[in-house]
Amino acid sequence: MVVNTNIMAESAANYLQQSSAMLSESVAELSSGSKIVSPADDPAGLAVSMHYDAESSELSGVAQNVANATSFSQTQDGFLQQVSTALDRMATLATQAQDSTETDTDRSAYNAEFQQLGSYITDVASKTFNGVSMFSGTALTITIDAGGDNWTMGTVNMGTGTDYATATAATVSNTTNAAAALTAVTNAITQLGTDRGTVGANEARLNYTSNQLSVEQTNVDAANSAIKDVDVATESTNYSKLQILVQSGTAMLAQANTIPSQVLKLIGS
Repeated sequence: MVVNTNIMAESAANYLQQSSAMLSESVAELSSGSKIVSPADDPAGLAVSMHYDAESSELSGVAQNVANATSFSQTQDGFLQQVSTALDRMATLATQAQDSTETDTDRSAYNAEFQQLGSYITDVASKTFNGVSMFSGTALTITIDAGGDNWTMGTVNMGTGTDYATATAATVSNTTNAAAALTAVTNAITQLGTDRGTVGANEARLNYTSNQLSVEQTNVDAANSAIKDVDVATESTNYSKLQILVQSGTAMLAQANTIPSQVLKLIGS
């Protein structure tokens, strides 16, 4: 039995220090919700987790790009639906204007409405979405994946030289012009069918891409969670164990510190 060096107390103190450090770490994990409170906790896991965080952020940005492109296509189709209604009416007017029982005075009324509808279509051709032309035939490239993969949307051109421009430039002021106008409007309606099909195909592709991005981001977030998120049930059990170890370690250290005092009995005897 010695007085100067209390080995039992030192051993108890070491164990208490270890238990206290682990308890502190458990408290940090439970309070933060993360298994990686500091880089030293899991250096490799932190590196992988940071990669997943970046990929998840990129996927969120891509999803927003796709959502904007979808809104662009939906807005396009909304205008084209109205153009369809206008062209149908223009076809009716061009047909009525060919009636030989009508006078040119009567046809002037048809022509006035025909010209207004044509003006509406011409106006639609210049429409933009957030400053980007919808009907100029300019190709738009959309980022569709976190890896930087791109996809080019199908285009719609309603500008100069198109069937739409030919139809809107026509008149129904006499039977000859009305016949030519009907042909031009019919060609524009055919082109409109093709263009609405293009816009619909764009929307379908974007919807599939949006769904794929949603699944991909969920999987990335799940993988990241497995690395850095603390399992509260498991860690709570560990926390309770460490609390007991700290309490028992404290008690044993106090007990070990009293052992040298037993020497006094030997000295006193």
